[in-house]
Amino acid sequence: MNSSKKDVELISLIGLAHSVSHFFHLIIAPLFPWLKVEFGLSYAQLGLVMTTFYVVSSIVQTTSGLLVDKYGPRPILFLGMIFLILGATTLGFAYSYEMLLVGVALAGIGNGVFHPVDYTMINHLVKPDNLAHAYSIHGVTGYLGWAAAPIFMLSLTAIFDSWRVAEFGAALLAALVLLVLIVRRHQLAEHPFTEIIEEPAEHFPTSSIFKLPSMWLSWLFFYLTSFGFAGIQSFSSTALVDIYHIPISLTASSYTLFMISSAIGLIAGGFVATKIPDPDRVITTAFLISGVMAIVAGLGIFPGWTVPIIFALMGFGGGMAGPARDLMVRAATPRGASGRVFGLVYSGIDIGAASGPVLFGLFMDWKSPETIFYAIAVLQLIAVFVASQLNQYNKNHGLVPN
Repeated sequence: MNSSKKDVELISLIGLAHSVSHFFHLIIAPLFPWLKVEFGLSYAQLGLVMTTFYVVSSIVQTTSGLLVDKYGPRPILFLGMIFLILGATTLGFAYSYEMLLVGVALAGIGNGVFHPVDYTMINHLVKPDNLAHAYSIHGVTGYLGWAAAPIFMLSLTAIFDSWRVAEFGAALLAALVLLVLIVRRHQLAEHPFTEIIEEPAEHFPTSSIFKLPSMWLSWLFFYLTSFGFAGIQSFSSTALVDIYHIPISLTASSYTLFMISSAIGLIAGGFVATKIPDPDRVITTAFLISGVMAIVAGLGIFPGWTVPIIFALMGFGGGMAGPARDLMVRAATPRGASGRVFGLVYSGIDIGAASGPVLFGLFMDWKSPETIFYAIAVLQLIAVFVASQLNQYNKNHGLVPN
């Protein structure tokens, strides 16, 4: 098998696993109406379920990078898949609120390994010329997982009149993907991992990683973008109804278009990132498009039928920034520390996802839905500044994306 074909299968396998990770982000939220009735829960208690998932995932994401650098990504990937299966199975058997928390915590442990694993494999096993495209496909598969989960979970719940069957179905899906990964395991590490990295992990102490300004700039960038995305994912549909007085079906289709356009933006961003040497230029342009559309959405000055178009452009801009962002972080990553670095910086995504809905929920409580979109634009503006500082740091230290 030539190197290009190897890259295609490797990226496909990593993408498949990544889609399952994102799928598991939404194995509980679509079922809230059933859980609320069966367990007599408040919305605050249901919100804590999701917060638990992301907090656990954030902690594991930071620490699992150590294991990835020490033992290689493949065994940690398999372990993460097993925890996803255990989490969904526990949720299916849950008979109390406490068991729900245990179930999402187990799933959070599984979810926490994926970014250190995925990016270590991509960075070490994919040809440099294919990296930008690998990052874009990796991102697209995540969006596909998000898109598939609500349909899958709600369909099984409706067909079998049981949300528990839906959870068992999620566990079975993860088990099937794990089986595929095990069968094709040689593609995930064709050489001993210690021969792939150019410098042993112990040559770059973990304590030194925490001292690098580039790591915290990367973490802040991920936190800001995830914080803003949490607003779109959690409250955009309700906010748009209040601003434009349009039916919920139109706002739902707008969110679907946002996700599809984000995936298209990721693919386009892979090509753009290979042509433009400065990642922050790509990020600035992409977030300018997205930020302007967020402000337009908040102003509510256009007819309601334009909302899907506005959201499509907003999603495209956000997606296009993805590959350039990942190349920029990779450039700042010390040799032999990929797992720890991506574990650290991607924990910003989980923390942003856990904390963002709190602020945006307050905006809704304060009857100020338009502020959600203004805040998203401000967050993206700050993220552009952070990206420029990270890119400048990389340049000053001779770290060039490749």
